[in-house]
Amino acid sequence: MKDINYPVDFKFNIGTLSNDFTATDSLGETIAYVKQKMFKFKEDILIYNNASKQHLDYRINADRWIDFSAAYSIKDKNDKEIGKVARKGWRSIWKTEYELIDQHQKLQYHIREDNAWVKVLDSLLGEIPVLGFFTGYFFNPSYSVLDLNNKAIVKLTKEASFFGRKFKISKLNDIDLDDQERIILGLMMMILLERRKG
Repeated sequence: MKDINYPVDFKFNIGTLSNDFTATDSLGETIAYVKQKMFKFKEDILIYNNASKQHLDYRINADRWIDFSAAYSIKDKNDKEIGKVARKGWRSIWKTEYELIDQHQKLQYHIREDNAWVKVLDSLLGEIPVLGFFTGYFFNPSYSVLDLNNKAIVKLTKEASFFGRKFKISKLNDIDLDDQERIILGLMMMILLERRKG
């Protein structure tokens, strides 16, 4: 997942029992098929090179049982850790925030929700019968990946769709190839967690 043509689209499958989605680049090429194992006490995410699931490229595991501040270890196909994504516990109640940590256990990027009110309105109106079906068209949160100088590198945006099944990643600034891989994988994990929350 080194040479990526942006923007990248995530499209969740609504006809399967598992929480899974396909990631495609701007040319329509599949760059990953992401599947969350169901009924696990610890998160276990499998990332294949395509929907045939023949070649496992990455795996993301939680460092503890379901927890508010768990860290998720990102490993390549050789079981080598290439980074972590960690949720910022209580700080994320109001405004979603995660940290991306590199392979040397150093903080490298922040992932921050751009506007917390969008999530609040989406959650409130989503509880109203009938109207709740249409919130996916009107309330679409976005998340920015920021470096340690608060410069936006990448933005992930929920797109208008039923069931909140489409997301887009846009590149805003140049990214080192190794960092690009870690950022995309970190966003995959984050969106699985955030989408489950509603």
